[in-house]
Amino acid sequence: MSKPFYITTPIYYPNAAPHVGTAYTTIICDVVARYKRLAGEEVGFMTGVDEHGQKIQEAAEKNGFTPQQWVDKMSLNFTTLWGKLNISNTDFLRTTQERHLKTVREIIKKVHDKGDIYRGEYVGKYSVSEETFVPENQLVDGKYMGKEVIDVKETSYFFKLSKYENALLEHIEKNPDFIKPEGKKNEVIAFIKQGLQDLSISRTTFDWGIPLELEEGHIIYVWFDALNIYLTGAGFSTDTEKFDKFWTNGTVNHVVGKDILRFHAIIWPAMLMSAGIKLPDTIAAHGWWTVEGEKMSKSLGNVVNPEEEVEKYGLDAFRYYLMREATFGQDADYSKKAMVQRINADLANDLGNLLNRTIGMQKKYFNSEVVLNEVEESFDIEVKELWKITLTDLDKHINNYQFSEALKDIWKFISRMNKYIDECEPWKLSKDESQKDRLSTVMYNLVDSLYKIAVLISPFMPETAQKMINQLGLDKDVAKLHISDIKDWKSYPVGNKLNEAVPLFPRIELEEEPKKEYNENLKIENPITIDDFNKIEIKVVQIEKVEKIENADKLLKFIVNTGKEKRQIISGIAKWYPNEQELVGKKVQAVLNLNPVELKGELSQGMLLTTVEKKKTKLVVVNDEVKIGATVK
Repeated sequence: MSKPFYITTPIYYPNAAPHVGTAYTTIICDVVARYKRLAGEEVGFMTGVDEHGQKIQEAAEKNGFTPQQWVDKMSLNFTTLWGKLNISNTDFLRTTQERHLKTVREIIKKVHDKGDIYRGEYVGKYSVSEETFVPENQLVDGKYMGKEVIDVKETSYFFKLSKYENALLEHIEKNPDFIKPEGKKNEVIAFIKQGLQDLSISRTTFDWGIPLELEEGHIIYVWFDALNIYLTGAGFSTDTEKFDKFWTNGTVNHVVGKDILRFHAIIWPAMLMSAGIKLPDTIAAHGWWTVEGEKMSKSLGNVVNPEEEVEKYGLDAFRYYLMREATFGQDADYSKKAMVQRINADLANDLGNLLNRTIGMQKKYFNSEVVLNEVEESFDIEVKELWKITLTDLDKHINNYQFSEALKDIWKFISRMNKYIDECEPWKLSKDESQKDRLSTVMYNLVDSLYKIAVLISPFMPETAQKMINQLGLDKDVAKLHISDIKDWKSYPVGNKLNEAVPLFPRIELEEEPKKEYNENLKIENPITIDDFNKIEIKVVQIEKVEKIENADKLLKFIVNTGKEKRQIISGIAKWYPNEQELVGKKVQAVLNLNPVELKGELSQGMLLTTVEKKKTKLVVVNDEVKIGATVK
């Protein structure tokens, strides 16, 4: 009998709304959880939010909320989205919940009783954005992961992380599936071999967190708090029987983004070793998403909103694209063109047409009733053999988090059944009464294969799977079906009647974007905002007098009329105007809100604007019709 299966998403920061990367991680866990239920396993599926820490407290204060009010508000973004993404989690946890506080206190006590917590002083760098202490050797140009760090010096309690260096390496070596994929495992091993430093686990400079009972005024470091939520979800502090089932005697799986792998594959296992608790069976780390080839960021304005994408393309198309497009562990690109191609080719053409053609032919040849007077030929044997291979390969690929490969397995079978129609030519068989039994066999195989396909795609596209079940005339809840129901051929009940075909995925016409007459991906060097520009006061002035400055060959001294007063401005353009008097009377542009400076003993109360072309400098002369004092915007 299989072990109970426990899977977790990372615990998300509720400071910002969830994006496509957040959706991706959660859908991965949902696919695995649904597949394991299909396989007949008992599943616990936990997700949640990490609501403590300095970053949360600062965001709450900035937005005019108490920390608790802020996390209450922001956490709703996640529960709402999980509903819209059809996520089948069995628990949603928040680190502010009492059952979690109880878990953290118990773990701290276990680790302290083991002698693995001591009092000391932390002096070094801290990344507020990543909620982590940063050793000097992890800084690049004074930053951590491209983000600013602050200097921290405070009394702290430390966890003896360095004590578990060899034990971690030994565990990773003995358990090849502990970290997936292989490349990420190698990164963790290399990091551990550089040497681990003891971990500061308390802070005293803010108060939004779980108090450390060892000393008043200390708040438990957010990661030493948050990671324990996986135990809470398994029932550690509230349900011993559940914890024994899902954690101690079950298969424990964490899915995380590659940026937080070290916390989960180093700190977390060491904490569990210290507390005397079984380590997770698998920690699987996925890559990041780019958008149309660009890094996803707020500043670029290209953050993908999952709700908007679901509205545009449909939920199951969105789920399918994320699972099919990304190779687990590697970065992937979110592209509108690729999305539409997947919908049209894979979903509308391959899957949708197979269903529509089959239901249409069954109606035409047998009045929608599924009959079977079996007459088997070589094509039938081939598809039945491929079906066995599909089940084996699918199981292997999903258990290894190779979701793109798993979908290729299913689509290989779908393509084979489309080819089966062309090979068997039911439209020809229908015209020959002596081939009626052979026709019934071909049509039965098509209907039975669609029943099987519906069940197999249900972890990825549960709504589509249910629609297929309904169109196939079955009064069944796809979420309650098991692989054992469709493992053998002839799973579909003979004598049942199909319903009407309704297109699953209407084709999407990709509108050709008109060619731009400009470069929309232009890179701006030293960019400023309009607010920066508006600080500069540029006005039209008229030159009333100009003369050279003694012992300063490059400088000219101008008296200009600003429309309000007269100013003296010094400019280094003498080389370009040997006959400087020709400038008298010209209207030019000048910056008037610069701080006055002295140049060669002369006061300059502004700056004249010039252009530089082919190493020649010229004043920006304005049309004589423009009034003196006019503002340049």
